[in-house]
Amino acid sequence: MFCTFRKCYHQHLRYNPLRDTWVLVSAHRMKRPWAGQVEKPPEEHTPRYDPRNPLCPGNTRANGEVNSDYDSTFLFENDFPALQPDAPDPGSDQHPLFQSKVARGVCKVMCFHPWSDVTLSLMKKQEVVKVIDKWAELIEELGTTYLWVQIFENKGAMMGCSNPHPHCQVWASNFLPNEPALSDRCQRAYYQKHGEPLLLQYAKQEAEKKERVVVETSDWLAVVPYWATWPYQTLLLPRRHVLRINDLTTEEREGLADIMKQLLTKYDNLFEISFPYSMGWHGAPTGPHLNKDNSHWQLHAHYYPPLLRSATVKKFMVGYEMLAQDQRDLTPEQAAEKLRNLPEEHYKTRENLEKGGGKEKDGEK
Repeated sequence: MFCTFRKCYHQHLRYNPLRDTWVLVSAHRMKRPWAGQVEKPPEEHTPRYDPRNPLCPGNTRANGEVNSDYDSTFLFENDFPALQPDAPDPGSDQHPLFQSKVARGVCKVMCFHPWSDVTLSLMKKQEVVKVIDKWAELIEELGTTYLWVQIFENKGAMMGCSNPHPHCQVWASNFLPNEPALSDRCQRAYYQKHGEPLLLQYAKQEAEKKERVVVETSDWLAVVPYWATWPYQTLLLPRRHVLRINDLTTEEREGLADIMKQLLTKYDNLFEISFPYSMGWHGAPTGPHLNKDNSHWQLHAHYYPPLLRSATVKKFMVGYEMLAQDQRDLTPEQAAEKLRNLPEEHYKTRENLEKGGGKEKDGEK
């Protein structure tokens, strides 16, 4: 006889409507002891300015270019781009098993702040708003030419980031990459069947259920998605129908800065470290799609942090995940509850107040 199903104890499958795939949830595996790889804790003593850091103001980069003495955001062409605008076309006379297509584009790097020892969670709200405004400008500017503009941030050495200075990358391409192409197909199919954007309806459902909500404001919602693969993965959603980040109103950009700081503070507070993650924005395609009906799309941001049990134990996507399907141990509801119940004050702010006898240290953000 089977016992009564309890999602926090029993394995089960969950459907991801954005990818048309299933995730295996095995909550009981959190009880197993860990004797695997332990990562080195992230460096917590990053200097505010390093004359050897190629992203700091006034410093010289690998190609000999000198950064401006910037005091806000700073944008420059990636010195080692994965995409270039003038790549030749390989042609179409190819065997069906050995196909290739032309790939053209541009790659840019955007620094968030002149200081190396801050992150988005520790920056002032208006400084984060400036980052959002610059993101919107880039979608507007690059989107006139390119089909897809991918804004993404890799934070922390655990996510392959080789430089601690707060920054993101922007890759614009003449093709629709695999992940947004799949998301486009799934959102379109849902819209055609139900007459409403998938993620707009999803946000309404999550706002009512509450069990996977981490933080929310009048304009935004951050949840651990029902179909999450990574332990503390989150999905950031606007409450109204928005196609692209440049469509956000001034008030929504202010609200986005607020909820980003809240969410990232909770991430940092979970293990009291500068929390590693990869994140990125998905919105309606651009270029030739600007004049097409993209009503099925809804702007959203994905956050994919690797940590599972502690600051030094991460989730590995190997074996079953690579050869069969995605699998997770901690349930999304458990992860959301842990994040939701964390303090809203950043642990570094608290530590600085304690060290300073109740006063913030001079120069701290």
